[in-house]
Amino acid sequence: MWETVRERIDRRLGDPIWWNDVLQLAKTVLAAVAAWVIASSVLDLPQPFLAPWAALLVVHATVYRTFSKGTQQVAATVVAVLLATAVGETLGLTTQAIALLLVVALVLGSVPWLGAEATTIATTGLVVLTTGFDDDVMLLSRLYDTAIGVGVGLLVNVIVWPPLRRRTAAKALDRIDDGIGALLVDMAAGLRDAAPDEDVAAWIDRTRDLDEDLDQAWALVRQAQESARMNPRRSAKQMKDPKQWHGLLRRLEQAVAETRSLARTLGSQQAHRKTWGEAFAVPWISMLGDAGQGASDADPAALLDVRRRLEVFSEEMRATERSPEWPIYGALIINLRNIIDAMDVVAEANPIGGNRLPLRLPTRRSA
Repeated sequence: MWETVRERIDRRLGDPIWWNDVLQLAKTVLAAVAAWVIASSVLDLPQPFLAPWAALLVVHATVYRTFSKGTQQVAATVVAVLLATAVGETLGLTTQAIALLLVVALVLGSVPWLGAEATTIATTGLVVLTTGFDDDVMLLSRLYDTAIGVGVGLLVNVIVWPPLRRRTAAKALDRIDDGIGALLVDMAAGLRDAAPDEDVAAWIDRTRDLDEDLDQAWALVRQAQESARMNPRRSAKQMKDPKQWHGLLRRLEQAVAETRSLARTLGSQQAHRKTWGEAFAVPWISMLGDAGQGASDADPAALLDVRRRLEVFSEEMRATERSPEWPIYGALIINLRNIIDAMDVVAEANPIGGNRLPLRLPTRRSA
């Protein structure tokens, strides 16, 4: 049991994505605490709670989003303060004033540029209205608090290891090529054992799961590209125009589509090996399994070896085989060839996001 726990801890310690999340959490806490100290202890503002609140809202997953959200946050706070002042001066602190404030705030939230800050306008307006709207000094203090929080959040997120979501996207790509390889290996094992129709249906369902993973990977690559904008780190340059990543994703899309096509072709064959004959079934199934293993291991040499074997096998079958199943043979050979052609470049690029961090629990030396 201890070995299992230790293995999980070591996996976490070596996972750069986990460390990235931990760092982002620490930066958020640092920004909020620093904003509170500046507003309460340094500037001695009367009610400095808006400063850490604004800092929490501003520290985002990317530097670009931090700046864009910071601008929206300042605008929303100014609108909320002015709105609360106008409503308070007109109606005072009454139920009708609160209702009117909320309605107007949410209506203003429908403006596209302020849409993401509709709740911010409403909540900030409520705080200003209920804690003192008729004191100009207090209203200016609210604006100072928010400006301090936004400024500290921006500064912390830019200076303290600005986030670059490259490794998160890389892990998503790695998970997809591992999934394709595992599926091909399972298909080969199932075909050796005369897989039932339920297995074929499960293979097709797994390709749909891979499609969902691809959609998520595209979103993560776009987020990584955004994280490179306004990012001072030198490693951000590659992600500003991630053509290589887009090319790998398109190849993975092709591999998934070809795998689904292959599974559907297999589903139309009720008695695979009996119908095909051993001369085709044994070598083709072996190459299918080897291609899956090569994809899982990110081994381009193994994939190219399977590609060479498949070409030789195809020429031999074309010269000697006169079976009525030849159209099926051709479809399966083409599907497998296209999968290998898509995956060999992916395997060659692996690991695109870098290796694991060399962090582990210390081991006890034996006596």
